[in-house]
Amino acid sequence: MIRLASVFCLLLCLNSCKTHPVEVSKPTFGLIANKAMVVSARAEASRIGVAILKKGGNAFDAMMATEMALAVSYPFAGNLGGGGFMVYRMADGTVGALDYREKAPKAAFKNMYLDASGEVQPEKSQLGALAVGVPGTVAGIFEAHKKFGTLPIQDILSPVIHLAQKGYVVTEKQQRRFTNYRELFLTVNKDTIPYAKDIIAGDTIKNIALATTLQALIDKGRDGFYKGAVAEKLVNHLQENGGILTLDDLASYKAVWRKPVQFTYKDLTVISMSPPSSGGTCLAQIMKMIEPYDIKQYGHNQEKTIQLLTEAERRAYADRSYYLGDPDFVTIPLDTLISATYLGKRMQNFNFERATPSVEVSHGKLPGYESDETTHYSIVDQFGNTISVTTTLNGAYGSKLYNIELGFFLNNEMDDFSSKPGVPNMFGLIGAEANAIAPEKRMLSSMTPTIVEKNNKLWMSVGTPGGSTIITSVLQTILNVSEFDMTMQDAVNAPRFHHQWLPDVVIFEPNAFDQELLKNLKNKGYTIDQQESQIIGKVDGILVREDGTLEGGADKRGDDTAMGF
Repeated sequence: MIRLASVFCLLLCLNSCKTHPVEVSKPTFGLIANKAMVVSARAEASRIGVAILKKGGNAFDAMMATEMALAVSYPFAGNLGGGGFMVYRMADGTVGALDYREKAPKAAFKNMYLDASGEVQPEKSQLGALAVGVPGTVAGIFEAHKKFGTLPIQDILSPVIHLAQKGYVVTEKQQRRFTNYRELFLTVNKDTIPYAKDIIAGDTIKNIALATTLQALIDKGRDGFYKGAVAEKLVNHLQENGGILTLDDLASYKAVWRKPVQFTYKDLTVISMSPPSSGGTCLAQIMKMIEPYDIKQYGHNQEKTIQLLTEAERRAYADRSYYLGDPDFVTIPLDTLISATYLGKRMQNFNFERATPSVEVSHGKLPGYESDETTHYSIVDQFGNTISVTTTLNGAYGSKLYNIELGFFLNNEMDDFSSKPGVPNMFGLIGAEANAIAPEKRMLSSMTPTIVEKNNKLWMSVGTPGGSTIITSVLQTILNVSEFDMTMQDAVNAPRFHHQWLPDVVIFEPNAFDQELLKNLKNKGYTIDQQESQIIGKVDGILVREDGTLEGGADKRGDDTAMGF
């Protein structure tokens, strides 16, 4: 079904398709607010974030509150035991980025997940203590607060502690997730953990252990996590379960301020995350590759649009696998990778008559160069500051290893390294030497927290979970509004598709695309996959409308909620 969000597009359709009338739905608007807004994966987190703003806090105060509230109410991806990225834009137009991605422990080494035959043992990088990278989330929220925050830590975290003590109500979607992963919880953890119990929708889950951990952050700041009793309990638990993370790894961890990837697309300026996230680079490559084409004329989710995006994605993900890694360890030719000259050459062998098989697409040649599960929230405060934050444990509930004493899951981010060049990780992404394991190295990520300007003014804050589908979900959401005139809510709700070079498959959300269209794509050489339960991202975004009000887009695929005032 064609979904168009403007009268102009409706008239075009009626004029050109008179013999094939199309039912066009009215635009759906998300929550509208006048001053400030938080959109996150849980109503509890959005509510606490907005309460901090109403108290006079800014976006960075609300960041700490929202992030920790997600750790309480959304253990699927909200965390203390993971990491993430934040892109910001201040009211005066100043932009920046914060990298609080996890790092490999100092005892990590390149072939640590290979067996005696040199074959990858994926369970070791995906389940249990050996999969855990040094967590960065707590360092990230304290670093952001140190630079920009205004409210006392106690004022920010007290409501989150209250939430942990009072508990949150389990939704039907949460119940399904707890049930799906129950056996893995029991397999990985030696003792029964609270989330391995028979939990049903409507139950209230309290987390007193996490409330105590959060109190340590109020009492001692970031050192309440990276040093002292919490650190000792964390390290002892990991090492008892075969992990290699040490107290020294925790004490030496630091979040890093980065320069974001910044580029133009037609009348937009896009500010997105730089390496070790691949998000901003791939987003820039794809948008610059499609910029010369009249995508608006092709139509939303129509054959030529799908072909164009798929082929640009194919080339960007091929480059991702070869060139991108931790910039503190490898040289990344970022300016060349996102240059119009280079990207024009990358698209020279594209045409609308046939698919370009991925076996025919490798990384681009650069002169002189040698070589799902996350959660996102967007915040716009009453002062005009904006942040876009994506945070993760990597897989659902991370390594599945849960610390009962501290009240949280640990990440399995070590799987985001290239355990062996050419071998895919849990998201099917293939890496090369640039993303090989090394002590204290940050693993490559697909997280794409993004802020968009229009006419030098704030226009959108957007991002999503979804592993390798993050980049393409953010891309399509921006295009849905900028090219196809959708509301923020319709842009978030619209059916999505995804391609990532290898495997050479285009994934479509099931029952959302015209079968004749998919048949035509198959005839041109595209391999189509419509998995029954495939969800491609759960996008959360905020759009600044022409009248200056804010519209929140909270993805219907989850329990995501927008709140504002």
